[in-house]
Amino acid sequence: MKSSLKIAVIGAGSWGTALAVLLAGKSYAVDLWGHRKEHIERLISDRENIKYLPDIAFPEQLRPVDHLKQAVEGTPIIVMAVPSHSYRHVFIEMLPYLADNCRIISAVKGIENKTLQTMTQVMAEVLAESPDYKAGHKNIELGVISGPSFAMEVAKKVPTAVTIGFHDLQTAKEIQKIFVTDFFRVYASRDVIGLEISASLKNIIAIAAGVCDGLGYGLNTRAALITRGLAEIQRLGTAMNADPSTFSGLSGLGDLLLTCTGDLSRNRTVGLKLGEGKNLDQIKSEMSMVAEGIKTTQSVYDLAQKMKIEMPILEQVYNIIYRGKSCSEAVRDLLNRDLKVE
Repeated sequence: MKSSLKIAVIGAGSWGTALAVLLAGKSYAVDLWGHRKEHIERLISDRENIKYLPDIAFPEQLRPVDHLKQAVEGTPIIVMAVPSHSYRHVFIEMLPYLADNCRIISAVKGIENKTLQTMTQVMAEVLAESPDYKAGHKNIELGVISGPSFAMEVAKKVPTAVTIGFHDLQTAKEIQKIFVTDFFRVYASRDVIGLEISASLKNIIAIAAGVCDGLGYGLNTRAALITRGLAEIQRLGTAMNADPSTFSGLSGLGDLLLTCTGDLSRNRTVGLKLGEGKNLDQIKSEMSMVAEGIKTTQSVYDLAQKMKIEMPILEQVYNIIYRGKSCSEAVRDLLNRDLKVE
């Protein structure tokens, strides 16, 4: 049975497409927006996303569109799945069409380079500069969805669990019900910043894990890296007033484990190829999808410097990507740091 609820998914990459397929599979009317007209035309003709999510047929209720107004206007639920570097631009273009009382859920795992803001912070800043919003004519709630969830596995209905966060827990519970299925379990949270920080930083640790795998190190190395990486994520997150318990949950430890060990992880793949001796330009040219951890490494490095938070794994990933340091030298420097008490 068709539902009267309309949902817009902004961003027609793998994750946006997977969420659109999931929601349309629940008989919601879903518009999937992409910025490239030729890409959307292929989605319309093929009824699947061959480039980013092949062999996943679109449900009847999924409609690809290439006009933001068409997707967003009058829509009560909007899912943002565009890369962090274009997020602000796309959101500003959406502003004139946002409905009063709409809920916007960020599905993006990144931090903006220039401002060092999470995606909900970017949206809050843009809204704060909007005359309608400042005058109280628009009541818009901002949230986030995060957790261990490879797009292809979600699209194939592999059992998955994630967390949805809004500052208002009641709103989180309402959105929770919209997303949940018999294979997609959803938890509710109020810790928006904790969910965003853990989701963004795990990509950096996954690059480091890939480097270690590419260098041929073993499971001991990976386990140590994941554990100390989680400590770095928690150190920065709690300094930003996140709930410490978030980091042992799905968006923290759960997503970190998946991204550091899964063969479908784009960020681990980047690290793996770096460890094998390939340069970053070559790696990016071989990938059709964005590895958010590359840009996020720059953002989080700047953020850690600004907040004076010690993050040695992050620092070495930054040195490898942006300063040309050799992977083996970075690992050696990590191991030769002054001894600490855990």
